[in-house]
Amino acid sequence: MILLLDIGNTNTHLGLANARRVTRQADLPTTLWFAGGAKARIKKFAGSAEIEAAVLCSVVPQATPLSRKVVHQLWHLTPFELTARTLRGFGIDYPQPDTIGPDRLANAVAARHHFGAPVVVVDFGTAVTFDVVDRAGNYAGGIIAPGLAAMTEYLHEKTALLPRITIRETRSVIGKSTEQAMLIGAVQGYRGLIRELLHELRRQLKTRRLPVVATGGYAPLISAKLSEITAVQPDLTLEGLRLAWLGNHIKRTV
Repeated sequence: MILLLDIGNTNTHLGLANARRVTRQADLPTTLWFAGGAKARIKKFAGSAEIEAAVLCSVVPQATPLSRKVVHQLWHLTPFELTARTLRGFGIDYPQPDTIGPDRLANAVAARHHFGAPVVVVDFGTAVTFDVVDRAGNYAGGIIAPGLAAMTEYLHEKTALLPRITIRETRSVIGKSTEQAMLIGAVQGYRGLIRELLHELRRQLKTRRLPVVATGGYAPLISAKLSEITAVQPDLTLEGLRLAWLGNHIKRTV
């Protein structure tokens, strides 16, 4: 089995995979890398699985060496770390490839593999990111906007009267309370942002056919009323890590 680690700002997404698919996944708070609790959680997650390889991508540089240490302690393995330099068989049309978040590369790899090119990934994480694979199948760049939770938390923290809210669907577009008004602005407004950006991407790519794959925590909620979204794939980043490892492993062993 292959252990997959997608280390994000809020959560670390864990996965187990074989040569065909991701078979199991779970989350742990990224703060556990620093609090010392990650090792026990990962060991419990893996259970009796025979771990033959490990793959990681990380947007938290301070956590990366800690994850390497844990994997080595548990299985005496050195993880393969996905970066623009280690990615094989995937073109990158970007001025400074080393500045691309490795999770974004993983998303692009998985989206192209399953949906072809061109394709766009929208990842609803701490930030919402758009990643574009062009007609040639190359990573072409993307868009970064504030995430839903970050936006609503900012409103709560920077104003005296706006409450902290739990993001959920709304039936009306006219709020009858402060909370409802905030939810409408967040959920309905966010859909408008996504729709308009996808429209502009389709125009710039000069294509009518543009698969759009959504992933991340709020993907099911926001995608529910967006016809522009082709598919929701919660394990897209983990799948990209799996595919990147396979591509690298085949390249190195041929």
